[in-house]
Amino acid sequence: MSYNEKKVTIEMGGGLAPIELSTGKLAKQADGSVVLKQGNTMLLATVVSAREAKTGVDFLPLSVDYQEKYASTGRIPGGFLRREARLSDYEVLISRLIDRALRPLFPDTYHADTQVMVSLISADKEIMPDALAGLAASAAIAVSDIPFNGPISEVRVAKIDGQLVVNPTVSALANASLEFIVAGSAQDIVMVEGEAKEISETEMVEAIAFAHEAIKKQVAGQIELAKLVGAEVKREFVHEPSNPELKEAVYAATYAQVYEVAKSGSTKHERSERFAEIGKEFFATQGEEIDDDTAFLLKKYYHDVQYDAVRNLVLDEGIRLDGRTVRTVRPIWSEVDYLPAAHGSAVFTRGETQSLTSVTLGSKDDEQMIDGAFFHGYNKFILHYNFPGFSTGEVRPNRGPGRREVGHGNLAMRSLKQVLPTGEDNPYTIRIVSDILESNGSSSMATVCAGTLALMDAGVKIAAPVSGIAMGLITDEKTGKYAILSDILGDEDHLGDMDFKVTGTQKGIVGCQMDLKINGLKWEVLTQALDQAKEARLHILGEMDKTIQAPREDYKAHAPRIIQISIEKEFIGAVIGPGGKVIQEIQRETGATISIEEVDNKGIVQFFAENKDSIDAAMARVKQIVTKPEIGEVYEGKVKSIMAFGAFVEIMPGKDGLLHISEIDWKRLETMDGVFKEGDIVTVKLLDIDKQGKMKLSRKALLPRPPREDKPKQEEKPANDAAAPQA
Repeated sequence: MSYNEKKVTIEMGGGLAPIELSTGKLAKQADGSVVLKQGNTMLLATVVSAREAKTGVDFLPLSVDYQEKYASTGRIPGGFLRREARLSDYEVLISRLIDRALRPLFPDTYHADTQVMVSLISADKEIMPDALAGLAASAAIAVSDIPFNGPISEVRVAKIDGQLVVNPTVSALANASLEFIVAGSAQDIVMVEGEAKEISETEMVEAIAFAHEAIKKQVAGQIELAKLVGAEVKREFVHEPSNPELKEAVYAATYAQVYEVAKSGSTKHERSERFAEIGKEFFATQGEEIDDDTAFLLKKYYHDVQYDAVRNLVLDEGIRLDGRTVRTVRPIWSEVDYLPAAHGSAVFTRGETQSLTSVTLGSKDDEQMIDGAFFHGYNKFILHYNFPGFSTGEVRPNRGPGRREVGHGNLAMRSLKQVLPTGEDNPYTIRIVSDILESNGSSSMATVCAGTLALMDAGVKIAAPVSGIAMGLITDEKTGKYAILSDILGDEDHLGDMDFKVTGTQKGIVGCQMDLKINGLKWEVLTQALDQAKEARLHILGEMDKTIQAPREDYKAHAPRIIQISIEKEFIGAVIGPGGKVIQEIQRETGATISIEEVDNKGIVQFFAENKDSIDAAMARVKQIVTKPEIGEVYEGKVKSIMAFGAFVEIMPGKDGLLHISEIDWKRLETMDGVFKEGDIVTVKLLDIDKQGKMKLSRKALLPRPPREDKPKQEEKPANDAAAPQA
């Protein structure tokens, strides 16, 4: 062999297949590469990081891409090119899960371009790869020489039949009451995202703690693999210059001024302008010609001043940038039916964050087609989140949704999905669009609130209103002080240690997304944050209730109508007709749109139209097709063809029976000539249906029977005549 492969096996228990991590066989020119294998699922993870940072870069340029190869599931991609193209929303979401878990664990001063790529190269239909991708990515970094304060791992935790389970199968997950992806190191939790069916705060904490135990096993496996390949020693780097004297000068000249601006309770733009002025005034004192390193450090140290001033203001005085206390939610106003032509709409404004949201009701034909390698099918609930530049007063080209928009929209979608009616109670395809018109913190939670209001305005019978709140955290490791912030601003998100979004109803939590930027979040702090989030969430629900209390009794007059019926499976083909001829004819003649699919050995037929008359006409046509003929019933039929022995009469669409020449009239007919012509309408009675389904019809049975004619009596013969011998 020309390779030196190293392997470790992680036993997860609980009936789960062991996880195998191996390195040294594939992609050996990357800084780190690992193949993860569990069952038939295989992931290839690679990481490459530049040796030097680019000049003037003061952040980590990390890119993470997760991609599923269609060959992994034995499928060929759709589309004209028939090859993997740009990442799907599903792949983007998994990429974000990996990124959010890895990013906080790189050293703060490490600024080299770094790329992590994870590919699904083989798939087991019951093992979900998204829960393994973070482990594979971290393992690739662990076997490299790239500086990293990990390892970390990610697992899915679900509660199924009242029991917590790690990384359940696809089929088992369908019955879960909660589902979270949890990421963390051996010591701490760094990321949580998921959905639930109105669970309590206690249940959520228990699920996260349960997931952490599984994470510890996976981290230990990575450490063992790193030792096998001798990757404990990491590369040395110097990506930031340092000047303690300059830092002290920046703090001395600007900290007090920045603190006062932070304390003034000004608006976002006023505050930003004043911070910028203070910085410019100090930078001007440094002379016109300063070298690049000094310019870099001035910018960095002044940012540090703002960071410390804002945090100290909260920790020491309990005052926030806009003057609120830590538990206060910004003022809220909302309105429904703002867009008269939409099927449902709402404006939700909280402080300087505003969402204009619309709801559109569509038919089955409007469902979103999912053509992924692992998941493919159709989706009837769609939520799109848009974040234009003007919402933050910026000039930014509109190049379509980015990863942030996809992620924020997904969180809102998962939350609202929990309260939507299901099955026959919701025949519509529903699309929600949230356009963020102003943003200063937690626009995704504004989307949840506006989405709830718009759904109720549209008349969609949601189980309960949902609201959302973004929580923040500011800590001081030296003193042990901390402050949990309700309804964080954009600056508090940027300068804080935690962004924790929680959505829920009056009964409980339906969605969450948590990102931590520090080590050592204590469980009691997490519990307190959840309790404070509940308080804020219920407050927001109360404000929303002032606008609309429940879904409208009916849909808007201009909203399309959908009626759904079920038919026997055997009639699906008859409704569609050869080459779709029958269903196309009904749609053309009635103006309704009809969709039909087989579900649980039944045909589910949906009728979609702008008015009730069209639906009624289309339903009548379909019911004619699917109604079974009953022996003894009288039908008005159409003569379809004439034969020498009778006529075939269509008594229902696609259902012909034989009207035999002997059953046409009481009088004997010698020929069919002149009796009927094709297209004649004739009333008949169904006499019988044989085992082959052939129907026997009669017209004669409906006609009055003519009186019998008396026949002349024959001469009676003697009784013994018949026996009399012949002469």
